Order: sequence, then structure tokens, then C-alpha cells
Amino acid sequence: MVGVLVRGRRGGVHAAGSDHLAGDRRRSRASPVTAATLSGPSWPDLITRLVAGEDLSAVDTAWVMDQVMSGNSEPIALGGFLVALRAKGETVAEVTGLAEAMLRHALPVTIDQDAVDIVGTGGDRHRSVNISTMAALVVAGAGVRVVKHGNRAASSASGSADVLEELGVRLDLTPEDVERVADQAGITFLFARVFHPSFRYAATTRSGLGVPTAFNVLGPLTNPARPRSGAIGVGDLRMAPIMAGVLAERGTRALVFRSEDGLDELATTAPVRIWEAVDGQVREHELDATSAFGMPRASLDDIRGGDAQVNARVARELLAGALGPVRDAVVLNAAAGLVAHGGAPGTAEGSLVDRLAAGVEVAQRAIDDGAASEALARWVRASAAGNSSQD
Repeated sequence: MVGVLVRGRRGGVHAAGSDHLAGDRRRSRASPVTAATLSGPSWPDLITRLVAGEDLSAVDTAWVMDQVMSGNSEPIALGGFLVALRAKGETVAEVTGLAEAMLRHALPVTIDQDAVDIVGTGGDRHRSVNISTMAALVVAGAGVRVVKHGNRAASSASGSADVLEELGVRLDLTPEDVERVADQAGITFLFARVFHPSFRYAATTRSGLGVPTAFNVLGPLTNPARPRSGAIGVGDLRMAPIMAGVLAERGTRALVFRSEDGLDELATTAPVRIWEAVDGQVREHELDATSAFGMPRASLDDIRGGDAQVNARVARELLAGALGPVRDAVVLNAAAGLVAHGGAPGTAEGSLVDRLAAGVEVAQRAIDDGAASEALARWVRASAAGNSSQD
């Protein structure tokens, strides 16, 4: 079980049980031994237990994902399971089982794990520019290796893969070339549809349901490179501490965050809640960048994006030194990535605000001295020399 510390605005720290993590204890109860449990899980057994409000084990949910990734799940059974799980409320163990099983089915890739992933779950429906993608370039420019895992747009006009292609980065690479690009450019991209080919078996159910489920948050938890740190934006308030708990139990250092206006990014549009996974625990913080770092308050319209062409233009302008709310948001998310990694000066010690302030300074410098722009140029050159995953 992951310990949770909640830090209030004034810095006082007190032990507390997250509603979601404590739910593991509240709802968990012994289930009767039946023929189904003796012979292993079954769809009717798991769904019946969920409807009764019983928490499942990581072994149970790993079985579910194994069925999905092997092409052995029927859409109606999977849909019933996901809806029942959502209605009960997911636990750390349940999401861990899904994520770890999904990783076992991923294409193998060997990249130095001393790296960071900067990613959002998406689905917040605010249609912002690709903040985490731009932040990844800034972090790489600051000298920290980035291993980004992402996909094409689902609910927005431009996902990370879409905007990176528009910027000239080649994505349909073999695992070997993804590894090479990481070494040559200090940043690389693991295209989810390439590295998780079997997840296509869940596509019919996901599109048919049309509602958020646990599957919507698995992307940031299933980077096949398993980087040791991450900065992860989450639009679903209920799932943010659960995701932080999964990462903490893995031993991953991470900042998981959500803006009070529902944005799955750090931004100046509203105060944010941050769940810090470190040393096997989750600590909760609140942050308002306008007061902490003197950044002006912005509106959601100030960071609204468009299609891949529009968002790529915004990225180029940012890398060229453009100021404003987009830069503020990118710098904040880059700072989160730097703090999660802890390798840049000032980002490993002190209060979270102090560490983020150091990260903001490093990120600003990476943009202003052209290092972030050069990181993109290196990435484009290195990826162009690769072999297609379709060859």
C-alpha cells in the first residue's frame, strides 16, 4: 500500500488517507472460494464481484489485459468489465495489474532508464496546444534524456504524434532505431500503436463505450522503455492519485498533476494539485504558479490550439523565443519533468516550490540559448536515418 502525505498550501504536512487509495482498504474484503476462483478468473466472476463493490487484485486485472492483448476478449464482456470497474472506482492494485500486463505484451526496447517521460492522459477536452510535447523538447535541450510515449489525437485535433510529424520527426521507426535516436538526439518517441500493437483488440469496445474508463489513463503508465521518472498530466481528478500510487509502487519518481479547471497540464490558468511519487510514497501539494513564480494569470483561450499545422507553428514560435502564456505553460511542465528527474541543478533538494523554481530557470535558459531548438533539429536528423517499423 502506498503511503500518502498531504501538504497544504501553508506547507504543513500531515498524514492522511487519499479517498481513492484508502478505498483499497475500505472496500477490500474476503470473497468466498468458488469454483470460478479456484479455476482462475472469468468474465462473469470478475464483473459480478465488481458490481458487488469488491476490489480485484492485480492478478485479476492482469488476466483481463492478457485476454485483451491476446485477442481473446469479446467486446461486450470487456465493456461490461470496464463500466463495472469505473462505477466501483479503480484502485492502485487494479490499475497496476492492467498496466503491467500491457507492458509484458509490448515490443521490447532497451533504452537507458535514466530518462524522463513528459506526457498527459488527454481527454480534458480543452484542446490546448501540445504543451507536453514542447516541454519535452525543452527538457532535452537542458541535457536530460527524454523518452516520450504517445499516440495520435483521440479527443483533440492534434496528438503528440501528429505535431511531431508536422515538425519533421519520423515516428514509424523500429525499436532498434528508436534506441539509436535516443542515443544520438537525447530524445526519442515510442509510438504507442507501434509498441503496443495488440491493444488494437480493445479498439471496438473503447469506441463503442464512448465514456472514460481505466484504459484512458494507461498510456502514461505503459511506456515500454520504463523511464525512471515522469511528469504526467491527468484530466480526471479521480484517477490522478491512483496513477501516482501506481508509479510510487514501481519506484518511479514522478509528478502527477491536474489544474483546477480540468487541464491535464501545469499552467497559469488556475491553481493545480500535484501528487509527487517519491520513495514509494505519494505526497500531495497545491501550487499557484502566478503567486509562486510571478507569472501572469492566463485564460484557457490563451493556450487553445488547433490542428497539427497550427500547433507545430506555435511550437516553432516558442523555440524561437516567443513570450506569453504558452511559454509559461511549457516552462512549468518542463520544470516538472526536470524536478521528477532530479538531475538539473537545484531540482533534487528543497521544497517542491523551490525545486520547480530551479527547473523554471533551467527551462527558460534552454529556450533562450537555442538549446531546445537544437534538440528538435538533432531529433529530426537522427530520426530521418531510421528504418520504418513497417519494413
